[in-house]
Amino acid sequence: MTTPAILVDADACPVKDEIYRVAWRHEVPVKVVSNMRLRVPDHPLIERVVVSDAFDAADDWIAEAADAASIVVTADILLADRALKAGATVLAPNGKPFTAASIGPAIATRAIMADLRAGGDQIGGPPPFTKADRSQFLQALDAALVRLKRG
Repeated sequence: MTTPAILVDADACPVKDEIYRVAWRHEVPVKVVSNMRLRVPDHPLIERVVVSDAFDAADDWIAEAADAASIVVTADILLADRALKAGATVLAPNGKPFTAASIGPAIATRAIMADLRAGGDQIGGPPPFTKADRSQFLQALDAALVRLKRG
């Protein structure tokens, strides 16, 4: 059985500290992927991966590294789709899972919103990140790790 690993789309991830805590408890490695040097804890389970600043370089790295033993943490719908196709478990920072059933509608909604923005419509962004989101993420990550460890 392959050891689970957590791959973090880190540039705008609001739950990095929570990821570290859960990873330490489960003794699971974390790869913090970004296109700039981010501060990460000095710990043998935490690896900083700095990619080039080319468009989607972090997404490309994560998509190539993702497999059935990976948990990918990202708010990026297109990266979530690529990671799901690689067999990974994918969680948004608010704890909502991306699944084969939910990714198609998420991509369609993303495209509609992009069209509206391109047409000059004023549409709001995502709702503010809350304590409840953080708590839901912690529970979802813990449950996903337990499932992966059980095989």
